[in-house]
Amino acid sequence: MAQAIAETVFDVLYLCFVIFAGLTMMLRGRDPLIKKAGLMAALLGAGDSFHLVPRAYALWTTGLEANAPALGAGKFVTSITMTVFYLILYYIWRDRYQIRDRKVLTGTMWLLSGVRAVLCLFPQNQWLVYRQPLLFGILRNIPFAVMGIIIIVIFAKEAKKANDNVFRFMPLAVALSFGFYLPVVLFSGTAPVVGVLMIPKTLAYVWIVLMGWRLYKQSQK
Repeated sequence: MAQAIAETVFDVLYLCFVIFAGLTMMLRGRDPLIKKAGLMAALLGAGDSFHLVPRAYALWTTGLEANAPALGAGKFVTSITMTVFYLILYYIWRDRYQIRDRKVLTGTMWLLSGVRAVLCLFPQNQWLVYRQPLLFGILRNIPFAVMGIIIIVIFAKEAKKANDNVFRFMPLAVALSFGFYLPVVLFSGTAPVVGVLMIPKTLAYVWIVLMGWRLYKQSQK
């Protein structure tokens, strides 16, 4: 019961914030960059809700294993939306630092996104079972991790060059999100306790959204 209460409260606060912030930036933001940040945040909340809402229901009712199909379907949706999340973040980087050309880099990000999406569609993922195969959990996250590394490197380089106070910690936030997420991918099947790392991972995403929110608030002055 304590887990159900704690997770539900945390998830409700998280989803309400990122969806509210996202929609506000999308609807009231004047700059295309801010609208992209809003879309990214709203997509984050919408995608995560497909997993977190069934999880809350499961915790309050018959348990996680009994609700494996709903949880797995939500996890699949989240896998796709998070891929798009980082693709949007890439375009935020382009807008923020007025990046032109870089066709190879852009093509690489789209290719990695496509590979990740295709890998997520393979039936070998067994999304609807409670304990999913580790192999495909690793395979589908390889292109995702490469996308994350690219985002870390390009933001670190340009934010430092531009002395960007808004996005200067973006590389750290992205690195933390992956640092907390990857152990869950690798070890949650054998050591379920590592699942608690999803909380700081989520907070890292909140930090990313807050950077966009800060930019939005600055634009309103």
